[in-house]
Amino acid sequence: MTEASALYDVPGPHTRRRHALYGVLSTAVLLALLAWILYLLFHTHQFTAAKWTPFEYQGIQMLLLRGLGNTLKAFAVAAVLSLALGGLLATGRLSDHRPVRALATLLVEFFRAMPVLVMIFFIFVALKVQPLPALVAGLTLYNGSVLAEVFRSGVHAVERGQREAAFALGMRKTQVMAHVLVPQAVRAMLPAIISQLVVALKDTSLGFLITYEEFLHAGKLIASNLDYDLPFIPVVMVISPIYIGMCMLLSWFAGWVSRREQRSPKTEAVAHAPAGPGALLPGGERPMAPKP
Repeated sequence: MTEASALYDVPGPHTRRRHALYGVLSTAVLLALLAWILYLLFHTHQFTAAKWTPFEYQGIQMLLLRGLGNTLKAFAVAAVLSLALGGLLATGRLSDHRPVRALATLLVEFFRAMPVLVMIFFIFVALKVQPLPALVAGLTLYNGSVLAEVFRSGVHAVERGQREAAFALGMRKTQVMAHVLVPQAVRAMLPAIISQLVVALKDTSLGFLITYEEFLHAGKLIASNLDYDLPFIPVVMVISPIYIGMCMLLSWFAGWVSRREQRSPKTEAVAHAPAGPGALLPGGERPMAPKP
């Protein structure tokens, strides 16, 4: 007999065997796919010494490190400016003044709908801006408009009673936003904010299209080198884990911040002293219960 559950029936012996068979077959398919990929890599001579020798040279290593530094620089500037622009546009969308709200909405919808690459090319080609400012400007306009919607949704997600209670205490709207709504909304917004910053980090690779010497541009220079037999796949195998590692590090940092916020003394329960006898009345006697 199998035990019943409030949500589902506990699988019986035949179902467990069937699930185990599915697991074995899925594992076999994944291993076969991995073996096929390795076979193709070896068959096309992707692990030959000629293709991996470039990474031993100090000049190639410095090229990759310089490209990585340029990528991180563009991301850091774009991330700060995107957060600032997102906060500004979100403030405009939450404004009580209709013209300000309409202008902020127009900007958010326009830059969210515009492809990042188109904005970067327009700033670089039409406005004759240098590669780094053009890349940062394009990333800032797009990610800032997306973050504006994240901020606005996070503020609206706070329980309405919090806003009404703050206004009932005589607080102005600026005080309500700064001291009541935004601190509570940050926790709900943090995963979406970090996800959008990861998108900004990956979009820095678009800089190689406007000759910005970032990480992908450095890898492209190495992969297109005829002296090393066009080591395209080795370059991808070197650059991809670094990109993935940076994104995972950013996600870990977001988790660390979230856990730290949960342990913050401002958010922990405050210990209250046990209830004691009531305060003395002006006459010096303690309050007495009325006699029946």
